[in-house]
Amino acid sequence: MKSVRITAPEVNEWVEIDTPTAGPADVLLKIKACGICGSDAFYTHNGGIPPRIGATPLGHEPAAEVVEVGADVTGLKVGDHVVIDTMAFTDGLLGSGGAQGALSEYVVVLDAQPGRQLRVIPEHVPWEVAALNEPMAVAYHAVNRTDPAPGDKVVVFGAGPIGLGAVLGYRRRGASHIVVVDIIPSRLDKALQIGADAVINSAEEDLAARLIELHGDGASAFNRGARSGTDIFLDAAGAPSIPPTAAGLAKHDATLGIVAVHKRPVELDFGSILASELNLVWSMGYPTEIFEVTDDIIENWEKYALIISDRLPFDRALEALELAKTPGAADKVVVTF
Repeated sequence: MKSVRITAPEVNEWVEIDTPTAGPADVLLKIKACGICGSDAFYTHNGGIPPRIGATPLGHEPAAEVVEVGADVTGLKVGDHVVIDTMAFTDGLLGSGGAQGALSEYVVVLDAQPGRQLRVIPEHVPWEVAALNEPMAVAYHAVNRTDPAPGDKVVVFGAGPIGLGAVLGYRRRGASHIVVVDIIPSRLDKALQIGADAVINSAEEDLAARLIELHGDGASAFNRGARSGTDIFLDAAGAPSIPPTAAGLAKHDATLGIVAVHKRPVELDFGSILASELNLVWSMGYPTEIFEVTDDIIENWEKYALIISDRLPFDRALEALELAKTPGAADKVVVTF
């Protein structure tokens, strides 16, 4: 079968490999869609992931159809549509350094346990939307890490896939008002379609003034100046100016969550932050959220579908990887099979 693998630094290639087979405890999947993640470009730049330098299979945002079920496996049947916990494979992380990747025609789940690696979803959910399950779990973990209370006012920096997924997650958790901040008008338009209450183009508007207008004045005797009444700030963009900007706008006891990957050091003035008692939390992966977010995708798949900007067939997977890593070219690319 055909599979996409990293063969050298900055080189992705088609590789012909044996089609996997399923033993009595295993499940064979036919991949039907796989999203492209920003980490795929990072892996390619480095030439792979140790210990698989030069031989790393790519693809960790899959949706699939069950095509073979081992005799010892219960709870699954041929034809089931499934989403996948790529971190629960026994042969390593699927598409992130393990033995297999989902930019392949087939994947085998060894020692399959329904509810651990796989969850069945209704057939009406489009494959490309089902493939958002993995990145949306990342977004939902970020939401959970900031621990929103019903009625909280939230600001999400960055209207990319994770930021938009966070908007849906905060709405699910009962946020009363969600603002999305970005500098690309088309992304801000999409944020409104998905459910943001307001958007701010920080390249054209006074961020502090608009937030105070939208979320109220959060200034106090210990926290003077332009302070918004925002309860939670989430950095899903990774621009170095965002953490200090959010910290400078935070009212007392607000929370700043970081889910974005920052590629350069960020400077924060702890002296000025001290009086605000800002809660700073970090988020990576999805320890519990991989199938928690599935219910919301099933219920609101039309909104999640808006996150996808480009759909390319499997025979154009190398093009999809290039498109996804080109700044400004695409927001969320999904390969379909």
